[in-house]
Amino acid sequence: MNKLKWVLRISVLLIVGLFLHYTLPHHDIVRITNTYNRLTTVGAENSWAYASPDTGTAESATTRDIRFIEAAFPDGSVIVYRNEDTGWVWPPYFKYDSSNLQAEAGNLKSLAATPTWVSVTYYGWRFPFLSIYPNAVNVKEVAGPDVRIIPYVPIVVLLALLFIYIMLRRMWAQFVERTVEPAMAEVEETWDDVGEQADAVAGKARGFFGRISDWFGTWRAKKK
Repeated sequence: MNKLKWVLRISVLLIVGLFLHYTLPHHDIVRITNTYNRLTTVGAENSWAYASPDTGTAESATTRDIRFIEAAFPDGSVIVYRNEDTGWVWPPYFKYDSSNLQAEAGNLKSLAATPTWVSVTYYGWRFPFLSIYPNAVNVKEVAGPDVRIIPYVPIVVLLALLFIYIMLRRMWAQFVERTVEPAMAEVEETWDDVGEQADAVAGKARGFFGRISDWFGTWRAKKK
């Protein structure tokens, strides 16, 4: 049972961790190299990573005209972001300005010889084999590739979740102490009373049948 509990706990922590890692905003310091629109096929295997069809520029339920932003890291590796509105659905970025964001990203394009470094705020993951791209939600020019962005939103969200978790544990502990434990003690006391009463009844029954047995014994003695 202990192993099963630990497996369940680790599974829950893993699911929650992956969910938060996908949903919370991340920051990349990159150089934007290109911006474009492309008709993209969205199927059952990757539809969960895209916005709903009625948000942004949607051609159909399976093929959409999606904006993309290509960028390069300071070490030369590359990354591709999609640029979709999120609307009022999850995750709650309430993004409706993908057209403006595309224009801002296009205005910040630069060459490797004269780079303009940009902080791209995004959520999601990049899975090339499933054609899944992180969704850019903001772009901002920064002083250089060594700028460090403090992730205030993830810090606040994680602290809030930790506070809620601690409060829920305290509430549960108080509930167990004030409600469950007294109820269990009362049940045990009731069972003890029932057991004592059963023993008393059994004792009385033994006494009654014992007297009958003694009476039959005296009757047999008289008969002899």
